[in-house]
Amino acid sequence: MTAALGTLAFLTTVWMLVVVTAMVLEQSGGKILAALKGHVAVAPVRSATIRIRYGSHSARAAQPIRATARLRAAA
Repeated sequence: MTAALGTLAFLTTVWMLVVVTAMVLEQSGGKILAALKGHVAVAPVRSATIRIRYGSHSARAAQPIRATARLRAAA
């Protein structure tokens, strides 16, 4: 009887491991596959222009400033 319960516990554990592995692969399998191939899984984030409101009128925010040698030296 002990061997039967031990086998049942072992098979239940293996089944749970298979289920958890399948869930992980379903959620992030594309990212894992892309990483193994050496590619980026998601597109790089692009900056967007935002609107800032000052009182009753609005103005567009300036585009991000690229760091130059002069700005890096000032920091």
